[in-house]
Amino acid sequence: MSTASAAPRTGSVLADLLPASRARDIALVVGGAALTGIAAQIAVPVPGSPVPVTGQTFAALLVGAGLGAGRGFLSLALYALVGMAGMPWFADGTSGAGGASFGYVLGMLLASTVVGALARRGADRSVPRTAGTMVLGSAIIYAVGVPYLAASTGMSLTAAVAAGLTPFLVGDALKAALAMGLLPAAWKLLGRKG
Repeated sequence: MSTASAAPRTGSVLADLLPASRARDIALVVGGAALTGIAAQIAVPVPGSPVPVTGQTFAALLVGAGLGAGRGFLSLALYALVGMAGMPWFADGTSGAGGASFGYVLGMLLASTVVGALARRGADRSVPRTAGTMVLGSAIIYAVGVPYLAASTGMSLTAAVAAGLTPFLVGDALKAALAMGLLPAAWKLLGRKG
């Protein structure tokens, strides 16, 4: 008895289920950037932190998982570049590269790429794999965002962890749980495993 048929086929992401074309890819990249910008407007201030809780990180990780590494990278690069150019779609309707939370935007760019590469290898097909992928993606965002926060504000690294990581762990766990339900369910609903 072979168990090979029980394992999900890899090599595709959810976006690959749409008919392939350059127009599709452009629409997906622009749509991923817009989704991230809209989700960034869902912002709740955190007392003692210059960084709010937003839907931005959740959107960035979903964009990576849904679009794959290449399109995920392009979506978050477009999001970052347009925001740096003045579009007020960073957290709390801000723009530019000088803010204390801009490091998180850079981290999301990297995380979306890594999450997309893992999704292409089947990391979004089951609850446990999706959980690991979302935890890794969040860790990448913090690995870039927290040191940037420290450098841009003059905080010590310990203070930056206290202000820019610790208050967000519960919210990130909730976002990961939501992704653990959404991504495998999307594959199941579509009747595909990759």
